[in-house]
Amino acid sequence: MENKTIARTLRFLSQLMELHEENPFKIKSIANAYFKVDKLPFALKDKPIEDIDKIDGIGKGLASKIIELLQTGELKELNEIIGQTPEGVVEMLGIKGIGPKKILIIWRTLGIESIGELYYACNENRLIEAKGFGLKTQEEIKNAIEFKLAANGRFLYAQVEAFANSLFAQISEWLITVDNHSSLGFAGQYRRACEIIDELEFVIGAENIESVHENLTLFNPLSLIAGEDAFIATTEAGLRVKIFVVEKADFYLEWFKQTGNSEHVEKVLQLAGEGPFTNENEIYSKAGLAFIEPELREDVEIIELAKTNQLPDLITNQDLKGSLHNHSTWSDGVHTLEQMAVYCKEVLNLEYFGICDHSKTAVYAKGLNEQRVFGQHQEIDELNKKLAPFKIFKGIESDILSDGSLDYSDDILKTFDFVVASVHSNLRMDEAKATNRLLKAIENPYTTILGHPTGRLLLSRAGYPIDYKKIIDACSANGVVIEINANPLRLDLDWRWHRYALEKGVLLSINPDAHRTDGFHDTRYGVLVARKGGLSADKCLNAFSLEEITEYFGSRKG
Repeated sequence: MENKTIARTLRFLSQLMELHEENPFKIKSIANAYFKVDKLPFALKDKPIEDIDKIDGIGKGLASKIIELLQTGELKELNEIIGQTPEGVVEMLGIKGIGPKKILIIWRTLGIESIGELYYACNENRLIEAKGFGLKTQEEIKNAIEFKLAANGRFLYAQVEAFANSLFAQISEWLITVDNHSSLGFAGQYRRACEIIDELEFVIGAENIESVHENLTLFNPLSLIAGEDAFIATTEAGLRVKIFVVEKADFYLEWFKQTGNSEHVEKVLQLAGEGPFTNENEIYSKAGLAFIEPELREDVEIIELAKTNQLPDLITNQDLKGSLHNHSTWSDGVHTLEQMAVYCKEVLNLEYFGICDHSKTAVYAKGLNEQRVFGQHQEIDELNKKLAPFKIFKGIESDILSDGSLDYSDDILKTFDFVVASVHSNLRMDEAKATNRLLKAIENPYTTILGHPTGRLLLSRAGYPIDYKKIIDACSANGVVIEINANPLRLDLDWRWHRYALEKGVLLSINPDAHRTDGFHDTRYGVLVARKGGLSADKCLNAFSLEEITEYFGSRKG
């Protein structure tokens, strides 16, 4: 074993010991040994074992650890302390800029046990509430996590969006000088609005294809290499980019081929033939199908609906009349209740706003006890007089406890216009327990909306396992709405289950879970995945008008 490996192991041990608040003198001794071993002018593996404790700065205790490492390749003490530490907390030690002291606060004080939860907490501005953290530190941690998550070459749609649009504009401008009459389009996962992007794909239909081929490798924003079927590059952030170039006459066929998944493309072209086509509508028309929007080109089942003209009229941002499930400074939000409501009214031109600050169990998020609930309701009554006809609905994000109950009594729950019931703790249940927990919450007569049903955080936390059909069936039976949490880290309920929910008559609600005014704009990511799931405006709760949703909440309470 090399000296550097021994040194890193000792450092790792000292960091974990600090996390568990062990003897500070022992921690310091091991940490000092890390620096000493790393700078030794000779290899420890070549040193006689009996001489190791005679090395300056290494006593018998440390020598025994080094000998154990040399002889076995591991440390029993290290393995034991790793076993006592959540895997995600151990992972945090690899994030640049935060040491054991800060991780200890994150873990013990904030109850955060994974990098995904930490990233989500940064987005919610929760870290600045903790001792020793400020806005700058929070931003540095967020940036470090983004860099770490990007290392595997996978990105959230929202992370790619700004770069994708900028690159599209740069390619368009470049094409004017190279081939002014060419066509350009996004393709692949990005055009289908997938929640995770592995590759960013473009298609160019070139009138002067030789000129485009010759000049693409000179395109400055990317270091493109000519591959077998496309020009390929990888950005500094680790995003893979592919540019397909075809004759302009073949643009729409290639664009279609590179947009849908292979199964969808193959099935449609079996019906439509190989063209040429003057646009994508013609491809579907020749196949005897209604036009299928790019977001829906994920499977062949949608083709059967297109054959009989039964495709849904997909929801748009303009269909939304209000915003539900939002937070304010009453709990862990950044802006006041009035600021959030006024932004919805005056900037977004919405008809209503639903406040859902955290409930009393969420102490880490300044959750509302019963007295504070009463205080918030008084403020809402005053604001509703001031902002009328715009309306603030009295909501709460009530924690679903481990046994499935909500964390307020019925006397408190009945004071809300609506209740979003969500899981925030004890995420390690097996499928049967997690499902039963949600079923009990769904059966509570005060539950209006089931919030982020699986608790997943994309690219970092899979979420607890549930029996989706049982949960959706229960929501159908109890008239409970299911949330599409629009935060780009969540996008939960997964779009793959939207169609089943809609078939069962379940309403969905696109909720931004906004903790600041700019968080309202996350709604568009919820709309994109809702479109992938086939949601239409008439099946979306917050596409109801103020009059319709007032009547809906009233009927639920009745």
